[in-house]
Amino acid sequence: MKKLSRREFFGCSAALGGAAIVASTPILSSCSGKGGDTKLVPLKQPGEYYIPDLPDKAADGRELKVGLIGCGGRGSGAIDNLLAAADGIKVTAAGDTFKDRTDAFLKKMQEKGQALTADNCFVGFDAYKKVIDSGVDMVIVATPPVFRPYHFQYAVSKGVHCFLEKPIAVDAKGYRLIMATAKQAQAKGLAVVTGTQRHHQRPYVAAFEKIQQGYIGEITGGNVYWNQGMLWYRERQKGWSDMEWNIRDWVNWKWLSGDHIVEQHVHNIDVFLWMAGGIHPVKATGVGSRQRRITGDQYDNFSIDFEFENGIHMHSFCRQIDGCSGNVSEYVQGTKGSWNSVEHAIKDLQGNVIWKFDEEAAKAQFQQHDPYTLEHVDWVNHIRKGEMLDEATQCGMSTLAGIMGREAAYTGKTITWDEMSAMDQDYLPADMDSLKIGPLDLKKYTVPVPGEAKK
Repeated sequence: MKKLSRREFFGCSAALGGAAIVASTPILSSCSGKGGDTKLVPLKQPGEYYIPDLPDKAADGRELKVGLIGCGGRGSGAIDNLLAAADGIKVTAAGDTFKDRTDAFLKKMQEKGQALTADNCFVGFDAYKKVIDSGVDMVIVATPPVFRPYHFQYAVSKGVHCFLEKPIAVDAKGYRLIMATAKQAQAKGLAVVTGTQRHHQRPYVAAFEKIQQGYIGEITGGNVYWNQGMLWYRERQKGWSDMEWNIRDWVNWKWLSGDHIVEQHVHNIDVFLWMAGGIHPVKATGVGSRQRRITGDQYDNFSIDFEFENGIHMHSFCRQIDGCSGNVSEYVQGTKGSWNSVEHAIKDLQGNVIWKFDEEAAKAQFQQHDPYTLEHVDWVNHIRKGEMLDEATQCGMSTLAGIMGREAAYTGKTITWDEMSAMDQDYLPADMDSLKIGPLDLKKYTVPVPGEAKK
């Protein structure tokens, strides 16, 4: 049963922020004459941060062979985004745990005139190796998040460029593997993009540049939200083993998804960490609970206080419950002003708008405004130019922040970054090479209860 997809909801919420563009827009008003200090002190100097070049389409170049690992809706959608982003892309291999998924994807690609054949569609937990070993130049990894660190590691070992859907880990072990593999990818000059598409969404990129230039001053705090109705779920069908049910219903099981604070709210957490210059929290304290979720073992709401080294705090709030107020947005406060993603505007301390994303100029300058397509434009351009691109490190930090917040709510304790990053936490029920479709010990998958029971 499907309630509301995250991308449908995101599409609705994005409309609040206007169309996507990167553009240099003028200051609309300022606090000059009001006693304010208008001198900008950059957070970072130009060249110390990355601003992507976002043309409507990737430049022509050598033909690139791409493989897909994870043929569900997100994986299939990512292929559509890639094909819209660039010419000269050949889909040559695909893999999934289930044959009905590869069959459906094969049919779709054949209807698009792609080169994919049944012989290059692979099924099973080892399908990712067969896709990567088939001779692809680039691979899209859109499996349930618990598997992504291992798929990334294998792809980099073979010198294959990667697109990793977010989040890119669900536990401390996966985080460490991601960070180590990102360094290997850098050394090999590979282009790695992650599904944190705000980094390629024109108004977000424009705001990021302004914030780095000092428009809001030093960062002093912020709030991030992803509150929406219940997501999709799958009721268990006759003949499904424990493992098959879990994987087909993966978004509701914490071992597969990391819980929705990690799987989805990572977008908003990532925006704050990115806007603040790539910092990470040092500790997290929070609450959460399960009120309405139907399947799985996850919470459906979290409220987390993240504290950073310089003493600033960021409040994180996410919820997936029907009939409640919705809000998908970010707000960053600085010493001179603030930025919010609802208006895509920067305001001074008196509330005057001093910069606002110029939506009309964007429409005049660009035709492509979809960030899910633009991230693939950037990816292909880096590959064809032979340039390294590392988004895995930033996304890995944002993912661990979500994991830390989750554990703070699960336990009721304050969790530090150092504790979390070193934790002996591994959500895989078995070694990757030992996973099978069959029974699981479902007694292990219980809803966490924080604190200690009163005696």
